[in-house]
Amino acid sequence: MRRAFWTRLILAVALLGAAGCETTTMQRVDPAVAAAIAAEAPGSYFIGRRYFKKDYKMWGWVRRPGEPWKSAQLVMMNENTKLAPDRQAGTLGSDNNHEYRLQGRFTGGQVYEPASNRFYPEFVLTGYELVSASPPMIFAERRVLDPRVRVLAPPL
Repeated sequence: MRRAFWTRLILAVALLGAAGCETTTMQRVDPAVAAAIAAEAPGSYFIGRRYFKKDYKMWGWVRRPGEPWKSAQLVMMNENTKLAPDRQAGTLGSDNNHEYRLQGRFTGGQVYEPASNRFYPEFVLTGYELVSASPPMIFAERRVLDPRVRVLAPPL
C-alpha cells in the first residue's frame, strides 16, 4: 500500500514537472514568418538565413521551401562552386540575418567546426538570390543575432 502511494506520487510529480517544462519552452511563431513560408512556391531550391557569428565558421540555417524554420539545419557552406554572398562582396558577415533563395545540394557529408566542437551538414552552393535584407524574426531573442554573442540558437 505504501509503495503504491509513493509510486503514484513520484509519477504525479514527474508529470507535473514535464508539463511545466513543455509550457516554458514553447514559443509562438510570428504570423509574418508563417505567412512568408506559406507563400513559398514548391521547387528544387532551399531557403537560407545567414547566421554570422564572429567566432564560428558555419554559414547559417537552411530549410526546404514550405517547411517551418524549426526544421532548418545549421550548415557549413561549401563554396568551391559559388562563393557565399558576403564572401563574394568581400565583406564577411555583412549579410547577417539576410534571407536567401539558395540553389545547391546537401552532400550527405558532415564538416567539423572547431569553435563549437560539432559537425554540421555540408551544403554545396551553386547559386543564390536575396529574398530579404530585413526578414521577420525567426529566433526567440534578438540578441542571438549579435555576431559577438557566442550563442547558437535554433530558429522557432
